[in-house]
Amino acid sequence: MRQIKVFDTTLRDGEQSPGVVLSVEEKLAIAHQLTKLGVDVIEAGFPISGPADFESVVRIAREVQGSIIAAMARAGRADIDRATEALRDATTARIHIFMATSPLHMEKKLGLSPREVLEKISSAIAYAKSQIYDVEFSAEDAGRSDPDFLVEVFSAAIAQGATVINIPDTVGYQTPEQFAGLVRYVLEHTEGGDKADWSAHCHDDLGLAVANTLAAVGAGVTQVECTVNGIGERAGNASLEEIVMALYTRSDFYGVQTAIRTREIARTSRMVAQFTGMVVPPNKAIVGANAFAHEAGIHQDGVLKARETYEIIDAELVGREAAVLVLGKHSGRHAFKQALDTLGYQFGEEEVKSLFTRFKEIAERKGVIEGDELRALVESKVVETTPRFGLAALQFLSGSGMLPTATVRVQTPAGERTATAIGDGPVDAVYKALAEAIEIAPELDLYRVESVTGSTEALGEVVVRLRLGGTMAHGRGISPDIIEASARAYLDAASKLISGQAHPQVRYQEAP
Repeated sequence: MRQIKVFDTTLRDGEQSPGVVLSVEEKLAIAHQLTKLGVDVIEAGFPISGPADFESVVRIAREVQGSIIAAMARAGRADIDRATEALRDATTARIHIFMATSPLHMEKKLGLSPREVLEKISSAIAYAKSQIYDVEFSAEDAGRSDPDFLVEVFSAAIAQGATVINIPDTVGYQTPEQFAGLVRYVLEHTEGGDKADWSAHCHDDLGLAVANTLAAVGAGVTQVECTVNGIGERAGNASLEEIVMALYTRSDFYGVQTAIRTREIARTSRMVAQFTGMVVPPNKAIVGANAFAHEAGIHQDGVLKARETYEIIDAELVGREAAVLVLGKHSGRHAFKQALDTLGYQFGEEEVKSLFTRFKEIAERKGVIEGDELRALVESKVVETTPRFGLAALQFLSGSGMLPTATVRVQTPAGERTATAIGDGPVDAVYKALAEAIEIAPELDLYRVESVTGSTEALGEVVVRLRLGGTMAHGRGISPDIIEASARAYLDAASKLISGQAHPQVRYQEAP
């Protein structure tokens, strides 16, 4: 079968989602997971956009093995130099250069003629090629560009040494039939087109990103660009999990394959959702909570008789089926380690020790820990800041006709501090007391609470986003007590704010 490469841009285009901000450590954890997933290319960031993005690309290039590490750059020497510097330690590196080619973008945004755009593209690719062998070129807003001008641009890019040509539907304007026609046209007419890989990068403004990407595969592209859970600018990007499973499930139709290890899909989806704070809708294909759920009696009867009657994908194939786990306060470290192994987690002894300590704290209070709750506990600690603030004690008083009051004792770099505050509710009172104890007052930008499982005894998971000046950070907390989970999430985010793991959310002016 023809091999389709998967270019993941979760860490670049995905982070451009409104309200998303990832720390360097979170980006590094996602990058490691993407290599486990088997993606061919990881677009690690846009180095010239700021120090945090530059550091992220440097760390990923240095520490992540098994995938090509790509960095984005505009068609100018300053961008290319910064990307080259960030990629210097990568085993395999790629510079991803982009420039707008549609009449609207060239006139209104760039203020350049088509001839000037062509010259800038040629010059930029030739310069990038002198730095790094693997150079990808994206024609921003290709979906609304003149096909003949695209052919001219792509021919020039390949002549200057571009190894990958990307055809982006930047604003999600194309239909599958139109996009497939555009892809076929440029592949057929571009001079030297057989010397480069061809790629598609589609946005979901009309809900057609995956359909357009699959149409492009049918038309001959050899690379697809996508994000985990389909996150990204505006309505997002084509979803990696949907593209991959469509190609896998309908290999009879597409006749292609990818190198993706599908059993890592669910875990990757959960990690990205947790770190970004973007909830996966229950009805989301492949990774949504209801993707393999059946409520109608006819459907349930059919699935019990033969799974394939209503399920075209085996849930285990995407890592959705967990083993039956029974762990509680009497479980020892060996059983705990075995449960981690069963769920597919591999940790060193020190990490297992830390996880086991937290597990025992929760099990002493809750009793039995279910498989999904164990997953949540483990994944909440995959990336931990060096704790600056720790919750030593928490007490709150609230009820109908009562004034919500909270007292907290917090471990800080300056020692333990105790504070009491009154609020509109118990969480508000706790957060005011915490702000007084840690002596910073970040603004709460997002607060979300979820039950890890459906029971009233389930662990509660709280995700918050705090803003302090121009920086933002996400925090997560897990506990049988929602108020305690809220406090832990707040302190997790606050620790990132003062430890350098938070950074400004960058809004890129131009991108495919």
